[in-house]
Amino acid sequence: MPVYIKNETSGRHALTVDKLKLSADYILQRCGHNESELSILLVSDLAMQELNRQYRNINKPTNVLSFPMQEGKSLPNGVLLGDIVISLDTADSEARQKRIPPRLYCNKLLIHGILHLLGLDHERSTQEESNMQKKAEMLYNDLIQNERRPGMTHLAINVDHVATLRQARGIDEPDPVLAAGICELAGAAGIVVHLREDRRHIQDRDVLLLRQTVKTKLNLEMGATEEIIDIALGLKPDMITLVPEKRAELTTEGGLDVAGQITKLTKVISQMQQEDIPVSLFIDPDFEQVQASLDVGATFVEIHTGRYCDAENEKTMDHEFELIAAAADKAYGLGLRVYAGHGLNYLTTARIAALDAIEELSIGHAVMARAIMVGLDQAVREMLSIVQSAG
Repeated sequence: MPVYIKNETSGRHALTVDKLKLSADYILQRCGHNESELSILLVSDLAMQELNRQYRNINKPTNVLSFPMQEGKSLPNGVLLGDIVISLDTADSEARQKRIPPRLYCNKLLIHGILHLLGLDHERSTQEESNMQKKAEMLYNDLIQNERRPGMTHLAINVDHVATLRQARGIDEPDPVLAAGICELAGAAGIVVHLREDRRHIQDRDVLLLRQTVKTKLNLEMGATEEIIDIALGLKPDMITLVPEKRAELTTEGGLDVAGQITKLTKVISQMQQEDIPVSLFIDPDFEQVQASLDVGATFVEIHTGRYCDAENEKTMDHEFELIAAAADKAYGLGLRVYAGHGLNYLTTARIAALDAIEELSIGHAVMARAIMVGLDQAVREMLSIVQSAG
């Protein structure tokens, strides 16, 4: 099934051509044209305006144009379908207006274009417009489901509590850097640390050494304060997670109010993106916060699982789980990558790990508590087994 893509925009847009080709392959397969040929051209508004003027006598750019090579609605498999042209300038602009990631919006335009090549035309009649819209929605939903992350759920280990024990005596051990190495050798896919303003556990020395020694992925949790932002920009961890931070709290209480800090968080995320540092936002399982996370430019969200883990009865736990599942699906559908964590233990983890939209869990306290009894290596391996069996 040859799908040819040419990008004439010089890489000015955040679009992965390989992923667009995979989307085209899947859409054609679902339409019964797995052996048909398709060409896709990605252009600027200026180039699109010229095509629109030349072929439609409309002197302005549009989002997508289709140029069919065949006529009719019952085209056989294996034919040359034609060309689709997408203006990435217009696609980006419309995606922002609709609050949809550009990659996903380009998939919508691609589906629209392919349906035109297959003989559907929303301009012919109201009925055909309705049929085309339903077909497009079905294909888009199928595509989203098909893009579900491959493989098992990952496990990242938070080593803050190793530092907490060290700071309780004001000495040099136990060492969270050494603990991180043991966790990685046991199979952890990442190491998480929270550098707090008050330095109650993790210290500057710890994050500097972890940056040099972590072989998997270093996720720096932090509040959006000027001092910590500067440290993160200099450190360049593999990613950061912005969390709410209160000096009086024992641990992070609740998710970040992204919707109430749009301007501030947009600025922080922009600073990180300029240094190629992906940003995750720790949020409650709430649709408004999910949408706000997309709006401010986050790459990831981490869904707060604390209320689910702390539920006092089965009914409440089920309700909180449903909120997490819905928020995770919402975030995934918007193109965000989805993590989850807070309070998860050896009894509550499996159910969360089984959610398709969630690709990684961040767990700390339960593993460290178990490590006192059985050793850190075994504690990590036991939790990893739960996560992988569920996912």
